[in-house]
Amino acid sequence: MDAQPDLDAALDALIDPIVRGDPESPLRWTTKSAAKLADALTQQGFRVSASSVWRLLRAKGYRLQSTKKTLERKHHPDRDSQFVFINGAVTDFRAKGAPVISVDTKKKELVGDFANAGREWHPSGRPPEVLGHDFPSEALGKAIPYGVYDIERNEALVNVGVDHDTAAFAVESIRRWWFHIGQVRYPGAEHLLVTADGGGSNGYRSRSWKIELQKLANQTGLAIHVVHFPPGTSKWNKIEHRLFCHLSKNWRGRPLSNYVTVIETIAATTTATGLKVRSLLDDGSYPTGKTPTEVELASLNLEKSAWHGEWNYVVLPVGKSGGLF
Repeated sequence: MDAQPDLDAALDALIDPIVRGDPESPLRWTTKSAAKLADALTQQGFRVSASSVWRLLRAKGYRLQSTKKTLERKHHPDRDSQFVFINGAVTDFRAKGAPVISVDTKKKELVGDFANAGREWHPSGRPPEVLGHDFPSEALGKAIPYGVYDIERNEALVNVGVDHDTAAFAVESIRRWWFHIGQVRYPGAEHLLVTADGGGSNGYRSRSWKIELQKLANQTGLAIHVVHFPPGTSKWNKIEHRLFCHLSKNWRGRPLSNYVTVIETIAATTTATGLKVRSLLDDGSYPTGKTPTEVELASLNLEKSAWHGEWNYVVLPVGKSGGLF
């Protein structure tokens, strides 16, 4: 293999866009067989056998697993192709130096002296004292962390809401990221790529999500490109295993007694790979049940991709046209 130094990278390139399995686990698996991967590498000019590919895959942490484990409740026939599309869009934007963010809402947390899963070091026999029951009525409120993770810079902003997880809240979180971090990191940027789940406050079916993005595009002058993960695949979104899992580890075994504790705990999250996190409290009101007006819908300057336009689209500032898709 030493005589073919590019072989390892070529194998990664074949697998990466459609890797399956839990991204938080060191065990990964792929739908492509070793024989098919060897054939593809051979067509690229490498000299490699199926057994050699198998050994390389084992060394990378891949394992053969039962096909039964690939089944999900919602398996869209174009799921893997959408993964390839997302990978291509992210690669293209990063090559152009344009910002790429992964967004999502983390699980809501009750704020107060409630038990939190996990353990933390304390003097023997002196664990933190918490309430015996997790009654929402005894909470100071709820914390709704919405994360915006910069894939290129390994940097994130977590906007902690206290009201409701709505489309307006989701886009306000992106707005805060842009004005606090994004525009400094990417001066002169004209395009922004957002990778998001298919449901929730940033779901592809949500008209309110698109209306709020239109407001942000008009405000910033950015062409906001959005690619959604297909149904049932939210755990593939980078923010899940690049940010949220580390937040959970950082506050395990620690009661989130007040909002200051929540904000400071999130902001103190770091990793060996250099993750940096900024956290803000958002005490704004985001009522549910708001229906977009006909005027708002008519104001949408949205262009859909030729490939699954419901999942892939760009929201342009009013008066502008043309996207990168």
